[in-house]
Amino acid sequence: MKSFGLTDKGPVRKDNQDSFIIEKVRTRDCLIVALCDGMGGAKAGGLASQIANRAFVSVVYSRLSARTSRPIDFESMLKEACKEANGVAYEFSQFGEEFNGMGTTIVGGVIMSNGIGHIINVGDSRAYLLSRRNDTISQITRDHSLVGDLLEYGIITPEQVKTHPQRNVITRAVGTDSQVEADYFNFELGIGDVLLLCSDGLSNTLTDEEMLEAAKACREPEDLCRMLMDMALGRGARDNVTVVAVK
Repeated sequence: MKSFGLTDKGPVRKDNQDSFIIEKVRTRDCLIVALCDGMGGAKAGGLASQIANRAFVSVVYSRLSARTSRPIDFESMLKEACKEANGVAYEFSQFGEEFNGMGTTIVGGVIMSNGIGHIINVGDSRAYLLSRRNDTISQITRDHSLVGDLLEYGIITPEQVKTHPQRNVITRAVGTDSQVEADYFNFELGIGDVLLLCSDGLSNTLTDEEMLEAAKACREPEDLCRMLMDMALGRGARDNVTVVAVK
């Protein structure tokens, strides 16, 4: 497997509250990937993103690198890691007024060398599966957002999502409450397929079709990330932009 990630504050925001981690676990021949998009004041949102991301990856890494022959329950492990990330971020939010209301989205999981992947998400940061062979792009995760709910109930169309005035309102976040529920998904990467994680700075700026065309034009994850980033920044992305690709 090959992987790469990029993050940028974008042309509008003063601070970057996004973060990502890519960690290889050699004993299991797999990758841990995680992406967070913080919210709150500049200091609080960035802190929530960083500490939640590190807590999540730390739990997953420790479970995967443990010396045990027992099979791994990936859904349980990832939800436990999200619970730890939520607990750490929530505790920080109680330290003072400057941290009140801080929180973060998270999308992250594990991709095995055989292409089997396991992902959880909270909020509206996304995981996509892009297939050059089938010429398709599909969103693996489901947005926990107001427009996500409106879309699911057929009240708005996919085209209206990107321009809806409340498109940034999320209905779940890590760190805003003492408990949070993460959704779990599994998938399979075929030869040439790409797993793409991104914050809404990318998904609100580019269409799914543009992401797919970029994946078809780029053979390496690094090239794909740089192309998508250049496209988003060139279009004046109004939020931080983060993208991670695994092939």
